[in-house]
Amino acid sequence: MAAVGIVFVSHSARIAEGLVELAAQMAPSVALEAAGGTDEGGIGTSYEKVASAIGRADHGGGVVVIGDLGSAIMTAETAAEMLDPAPEGGVVVLDVPLVEGGVAAAVTAEGGGDLDAVVAAARSAAGGGASAEPEPESSGPATRTVVLADPEGLHARPAAELVKLAGRFRSSVRVNGTDARSLLGILALGLRTGDSARIEAAGPDARNALDAVAGLLGSTSG
Repeated sequence: MAAVGIVFVSHSARIAEGLVELAAQMAPSVALEAAGGTDEGGIGTSYEKVASAIGRADHGGGVVVIGDLGSAIMTAETAAEMLDPAPEGGVVVLDVPLVEGGVAAAVTAEGGGDLDAVVAAARSAAGGGASAEPEPESSGPATRTVVLADPEGLHARPAAELVKLAGRFRSSVRVNGTDARSLLGILALGLRTGDSARIEAAGPDARNALDAVAGLLGSTSG
């Protein structure tokens, strides 16, 4: 399946490059490109840098472009409109929180999400969580409590792994009441090593989902 690429547009080259470095920790297979600063290396934005970054990020599944300030968004929109030929999968320019939206988009793309899913994940950063989705047909809820074993707790990379794992199942999965497919929601829990996490799964493959998530997070406590 064609993959979605992501471009970070910032007035600062260091910020754009840092965001690529951060997102790559959680989405190593996604095409992540930085377009920061002017052509001369100063603070500002560059049409040429953005257009070139979109071209490099285009792997057939579309490209999401996220900017840090209004003029960066305008530059990105102009570049997207002027591309010839335009990426077959399309280009979507978003004005969302750069770090939160970019990381959420990257993790969704890493999990195989299409352009619409990646855009929705990025936009969820502005609203503080993922949009509600219909629950799958339930075969009865399953619950388990585990003690977090990862030394990092549920931060950054471990949280991204959880989100990707939960997305493989048809059942809904929640950790301490939060949708396990929402990276921002999981990170907001602030769970650390040794904390208890209550996992709930409901749907046609709830038991398998519960076993998988519990195995990822840690040891059973009850």
